[in-house]
Amino acid sequence: MNEQPLLTVVTITYNAERFLGRTLESVQKALLMIEVHSVIEYLIIDGSSKDHTLRIASQYPFITRIVSEPDKGLYDAMNKGLALATGKYIWYLNAGDEIYDSRVLASLLPLLEANADVYYSDAMFVKEDGREVGLRSRFTPHQLPDHLKWQDFSLGMKVCHQAFIAKKDIAPKYDIHNLSADIDWEIICLKNASQVTHLPFLLCKYLLGGISVKNHRRSLLDRFSVLRKHFGLLSALYNHLLIFWRAFRFARRNGKYW
Repeated sequence: MNEQPLLTVVTITYNAERFLGRTLESVQKALLMIEVHSVIEYLIIDGSSKDHTLRIASQYPFITRIVSEPDKGLYDAMNKGLALATGKYIWYLNAGDEIYDSRVLASLLPLLEANADVYYSDAMFVKEDGREVGLRSRFTPHQLPDHLKWQDFSLGMKVCHQAFIAKKDIAPKYDIHNLSADIDWEIICLKNASQVTHLPFLLCKYLLGGISVKNHRRSLLDRFSVLRKHFGLLSALYNHLLIFWRAFRFARRNGKYW
């Protein structure tokens, strides 16, 4: 009987031929630095792409499973990945995002053996051409705490989703109708967590321009819904005033972010 993988990495794709290669190349380089590849399960959940996404994926033998079928959007696909994952931990690394460097898996796997419920790090923002923009904690108002708690999300997304690894057994399903479902998901994971570990290295490069950026107004409304759910109506109203004021001050000092 095969042992359970320690980590499942899930990549969501849809017509992702422009950027999938950089993601898979980063994983391949990181896998070369570990001896036992069976501790890593790699899933691609594809929304029935019409371009060369699947052809590109087929060139990488480390991929454990590719599922390609119509879905109801990003978070529906992420739920499929969660349901199919057999690893103890789950890590979402979507098309265009990258493992930060070739040493990440070799550094991460021994720390996962410590059995914390959540592991997190900062993230490096990159542009479409691969140029680094800067660390998320410096490029946005979201400073990264050393001891992360769910209450730290009162002012929004404290940790980039691609820099957040959780045990599968504490991870909820995503609300597929909410564009800020990733915030809700991380909060619930942290509420369910007994031990949270801040990693001393970067997990990922994050490609700017996600779904919430492209649907900014609805994303803001959905974020309010999430914060109201966890912090209450009055706190959500007050905290959104703080969010807008903080963003205004940050943009005046540092220029537009995102």
